[in-house]
Amino acid sequence: MGRINEIDESRGITAPIVGFLTLLACFWLIAKHFDVTIPLSAGVSAGLLLATYWAFGFGFDKWLRRRLKGRVATTLAPLLPIASYLVFSLPQGEFRWSICLGMTASVLAVALLLQCENPAMPGWQDWAVLAILGMAVELRIFDRAWPVAGLTGLPKLLFVDAGLYGYLAIRPIEGVGFDFRIRRSDVAFGLREFLYFTPIAVLVGFTLGFLHFHRTLSSPLAFAAGWLFTLFFVALPEELFFRGLMLNMLERRVGTNRALAITSLLFGLAHFNKRAATFNWRYVILAAIAGVFYGRAWLARRRMLASSITHATVDTVWSIWLR
Repeated sequence: MGRINEIDESRGITAPIVGFLTLLACFWLIAKHFDVTIPLSAGVSAGLLLATYWAFGFGFDKWLRRRLKGRVATTLAPLLPIASYLVFSLPQGEFRWSICLGMTASVLAVALLLQCENPAMPGWQDWAVLAILGMAVELRIFDRAWPVAGLTGLPKLLFVDAGLYGYLAIRPIEGVGFDFRIRRSDVAFGLREFLYFTPIAVLVGFTLGFLHFHRTLSSPLAFAAGWLFTLFFVALPEELFFRGLMLNMLERRVGTNRALAITSLLFGLAHFNKRAATFNWRYVILAAIAGVFYGRAWLARRRMLASSITHATVDTVWSIWLR
């Protein structure tokens, strides 16, 4: 029976591997198209972080839970993505003990906090974990870890990997919906919520003076490149945090409608310092409204691809024609 399972697993990983290599090729072509030069060590480092991220979207958590036995193994496994920092920083002469130890301590804290029983309701450990993940990304504490144009967002992927290890492998919670095996419903609900949000965004955005129409002719290639990059490096990480984890856990405490309202407000507030040196209240309002529609897309089937499609489409259209 064990041999049969191994054969089934080997067959099951072919499509994810081919898909991952295709994804890397797409990102390489995007970099070439926009004349972005990335050092080899930086590219390999980014690929390692993205590989973990990608693998969880194809059931890597199930494989891990079968093989990681004991508290030590489950605690140390989430530290493996830290190796991606070493792969980049050592050859480039950019290694910093403070950054390495800070990222290691943060990831280790997440793993240790989740080494507890699996309660029916989220506990203080969960809110502590969300605080660690959120502050590490939003306060940009480790942005200097990869000081290469286009890759300063890699710390976000490191903490995405930590969150996925924590809530899919160490202490799994139901309903996260992190799955890259796309369904028609993901596209249908994702685009539906984009269409619902668009007239509201246009009305509120132009009234507040936040949106400004640009008569720009964007090629299908440029739009697709921007959308793909936004999906993996902006939409999916934020949807994991705000919908797959926060909304998911809050819903069990306060109900769906209140949880949707709270997470949407927090999502808006997380954008307070974006595109402005001071408190950007216009961005906060638009982002909070957008959060409602992203949450609706996730709630429709508890699938992160659905809300991420809405999110990536909104951000791409905004960045090209309405910024």
